[in-house]
Amino acid sequence: MIKKIVLLLVILALASCSSSKPAIATTKKAAAVQTRTASTKRSTPAKPIAKNYPSTNNTTEVIQSTSKTVVTSDLINNYVLQFKDIAMGNMKTYGIPASIILAQGILESGAGKGDLAIEANNHFGIKCHKDWLGESVRHDDDSAQECFRKYPEAAESYRDHALFLVGKKRYETLFTYEKDDYKSWAKGLRAAGYATDPNYPDKLIGYIERYNLHQYDCQVTGKNYTPINKSAPARKPSYDVASDPKINMNSNDPNLYEVQKGDTLYSISKKFNLLVEDLKQKNNLTDNALSIGQKLRVK
Repeated sequence: MIKKIVLLLVILALASCSSSKPAIATTKKAAAVQTRTASTKRSTPAKPIAKNYPSTNNTTEVIQSTSKTVVTSDLINNYVLQFKDIAMGNMKTYGIPASIILAQGILESGAGKGDLAIEANNHFGIKCHKDWLGESVRHDDDSAQECFRKYPEAAESYRDHALFLVGKKRYETLFTYEKDDYKSWAKGLRAAGYATDPNYPDKLIGYIERYNLHQYDCQVTGKNYTPINKSAPARKPSYDVASDPKINMNSNDPNLYEVQKGDTLYSISKKFNLLVEDLKQKNNLTDNALSIGQKLRVK
C-alpha cells in the first residue's frame, strides 16, 4: 500500500513538472519578443540640419535687358570671374576694352541668368539681322517674337559680339578711341545705335566702376590700376507722368492710359498704333518696366 502511494506521488510530481515547463518557456519567449519590439521602436535622435543663410553683404538688383532678371552682387562677381579671360583675349585680338565687353555681358544677359543667355547662349542681345546664317530663337523685345542669334556655347557669343562690332561700319568711330577709354566706348556704343536706352552709357560705366572691371583693361595694356571705391548707385525709377505737375491728370484725358494687369509696352503700343520706342520717348522711359496704375501718355 505504501509503495502504491509513493508511486502515485512520484507520478503526480512528474506530471506537475511537465505541465509547468511550457508555461515558463512561453513567458521567456514573450519577454524576448517584447524586448525586440521595444528595441525596434526606439529611434535615434535626428541630427540638426545646417541652414545656409545668405550673406548680408550680397545686395540684390534687377537688370532689365531683353528680360527682367533679379541678380545679386555675388552672382555678378562670379560672372566676371567666368568670362574675364575671354574678354581680355578679345581685347587683345579685336581692340575692344575688356571692361566694356564684361559690362555689356552683365547688362545684356542679366549676368548670364536672362532668358536669352539660358535659352540661346546669347549674352549680348544681338538680333539675327540679314547676314546671320546660324541658329536662332524667337523672343519678345521691342516687337513680339523677334529673331535673336543662338550659339552652341557662351564663348561663341563673346566672339560674335567682337566680330559684330568690328564688322559693322557704324561702329568704326569706336576703334579711334584709346583701348582702355571705357567711358568714350560706353558713350560711343549708344551714339552708334547699339542700344536705344539713353542711360545705356551710365549703366555700363556704373558696372565697370562698381565691379572694378577696368583692371582687366590694365592687365592687357600693362598700365597700373587704381580701384574705384563706389557704392552701388540708386536706380532711377521709371518716369511716370502722374508725378509731373505740368500734366493734367484728369482720368478722362484721352491722351493718357492707365496700365492694367498684364499690360506690356508692346501690347500698349499696338493698342494705340505706336512704336514701342515712340511710347518710351513720350514717357521718358529708360526700360520696359511698368507698374499697374501707372499713367502713360499715348497721344
